[in-house]
Amino acid sequence: MLKSVVLTAAAAWLALAGLSGAVRAGQAFTIDDGLAMVRIDDVAMTPDGSHVFYSLSELVWPENDWKKRYFLSSADGERTTQFIGEAGGEQFAFSPDGGYLAFLRKTGDSGEGGGEERSQIFVMPVTGGEAVQLTDHPGAITDFKWAGGDSAVVFVAEETFDEETEKEIRLGADPVFVDEAPNGKNAARFSNFWRAARAGGDAERLTDEKHVIEDFDVSPDGGNIAFVARPDTRTNYVHEAELFIVDAARKRVRRMTDNAAPESAPMWSPDGTRLAYRAPSDKTFELRAGYFWIMDPQSGETRRLDGQNTGELTGAAAWSADGRALLYNEIHGTNTNLHRIDAASGAAQALTDRAGTLRALGFSKDRSRMVFSFSDFTTPTDIYVSGLDGAGPARITDANPWIARDRRLSDGELVRWTSKGGMEIEGVYYPPARKRRGKVPMILNIHGGPAGVIENTFRTDFQILAGEGYAVLAPNFRGSTGGGDGLLRGLMGEVGDGEFIDLMTGVDHVIAERNVDPQRLGVRGWSWGGVSASYVVTQTDRFRAASIGAMVGDWAAETGPGFNFDVSLWYIGGTPWDEPEEWAKRSSLTHVKNVVTPSILFHGAADETSSTGQSLMFFTALRDIGKAPVRYIKFPRQGHGVEEPRLRRIYEANEIQWFKTHIDGEDWEIPPFPAEGRDDQQRP
Repeated sequence: MLKSVVLTAAAAWLALAGLSGAVRAGQAFTIDDGLAMVRIDDVAMTPDGSHVFYSLSELVWPENDWKKRYFLSSADGERTTQFIGEAGGEQFAFSPDGGYLAFLRKTGDSGEGGGEERSQIFVMPVTGGEAVQLTDHPGAITDFKWAGGDSAVVFVAEETFDEETEKEIRLGADPVFVDEAPNGKNAARFSNFWRAARAGGDAERLTDEKHVIEDFDVSPDGGNIAFVARPDTRTNYVHEAELFIVDAARKRVRRMTDNAAPESAPMWSPDGTRLAYRAPSDKTFELRAGYFWIMDPQSGETRRLDGQNTGELTGAAAWSADGRALLYNEIHGTNTNLHRIDAASGAAQALTDRAGTLRALGFSKDRSRMVFSFSDFTTPTDIYVSGLDGAGPARITDANPWIARDRRLSDGELVRWTSKGGMEIEGVYYPPARKRRGKVPMILNIHGGPAGVIENTFRTDFQILAGEGYAVLAPNFRGSTGGGDGLLRGLMGEVGDGEFIDLMTGVDHVIAERNVDPQRLGVRGWSWGGVSASYVVTQTDRFRAASIGAMVGDWAAETGPGFNFDVSLWYIGGTPWDEPEEWAKRSSLTHVKNVVTPSILFHGAADETSSTGQSLMFFTALRDIGKAPVRYIKFPRQGHGVEEPRLRRIYEANEIQWFKTHIDGEDWEIPPFPAEGRDDQQRP
């Protein structure tokens, strides 16, 4: 019943948008289809709401990369022109009067003796013409905003050393003094604020502090800058972020917070008298989705707005035009919609109510219009323009029309079950996209995080697996977002066992309720999903194959190399030298002798979130113990994900081959690389 309601609501809204929500028969969705999908990015709306800027990225196989094109479209979607040109840029922002578009673009060269490439600000008229370089700053510019109308920009730039020191650094005198500010594990630079006039001339320094700036906003009159900064870039010390305000005329910095909680996303009210920002607490780094806080910048007094449902924000947030409320996107369960919270009372309400992922990406200055993206289980992401209620949207892009036309897809269905302690767990179940005789094999997908979430959005990996004949179960287990702080905090003190119980009760539920073969199960996960997948196979022999990506198997060995403040603060607690038995108990490597599941491991060679040695330890143990087949593929140059197209394809193809071999007993050959791409995909 739930499935039919969700589909009916989505289909009705898509019909209003001039779309079709129906899933059509066609070819199975493949690895190459997923890679060839056109990606949408860099979305911005002009202040008057009349136009939308965006980029489309297309895969170019011979270059092993994606090529971006940039466009400016009328808000009704009727007139679109290519904009900016091949040189491109990033961090695009329209001037307050809408006459100019500013952005960052790299300049210089990296040759010996030459200046290093560094990002600078460029400006071009919206009416067209060439982009003009506004800054030629010695330090790399990392962020900027328009200030006081369209006459100037305020930017953040990294500090530089004298010319001789910079030359020596380029020649190799570049040791890293670890955890000595501003460094963390890697070399870093302090950053400060500067102001540049659009008319040109030398930039004016506004601050001279020893900190690393993260987020900032400029007051409407350009007179004050609110910003969040840290003393260094240490991975596991994000709670050292504090909120500051700069008086731009006096060049005076005031510290506004002094606590152990991370502040973020400062936003000045339209009249410049209040400051909104995000934080989980005003005292300590609590495991919470977080709140909006309203600060009086003169007195420093703050109020917390408590009316949000889950606190899980994504996409753009902004003040209403009258300054009475804040607009934000919030995840509820698997769906995301636009919400409004009253800045005085804290009362919140949903402005849209769509089954799927509706994410506001920008607003007109008067907040009468928004540009947003929408996707659901069978609808790839495109962008639209509408009022804040989302009604009657104008479609701006149709980036991948061939999917609805030519591909056979699997539609996600919400399932719920009761787990440990009576906690209700929600997941998404995808049936195979093609008919199979008898009961079907199923892959248990474990999301990352653990404060992640499976959303009602188009997932290429799920469609690929469904196209190969597998059902997919993707639970939002305890520790996930989208269900409020109760679900989010549910994994505290239960790492390993907590997810395992939720996952396995979910598997049992769908086996009982769906046509799933209990003898043909696989499990996959990346990041925290890899952590959990490695733990799952130490606790049960029910899975015939496992795909484990970017895992951590020894929490003690990860202290320092990786991102694990959440483990120390919340999920396990303490330190491995104070609580060695507890840290060992929660580590899959401790229980590795139990593994009988054929396992394939993947890891990026440059991963510093989950350090790459973790997979090597687990692989070595499984190989030497010898109870089950094991394989480990390491991807050069890749960090916490696999981004390069050829390497991404190798990862996905080897994962499928592993499942085919060990779940289905099939000899599945990896297809050769495409030469130039596909001819059947009509580009927009």
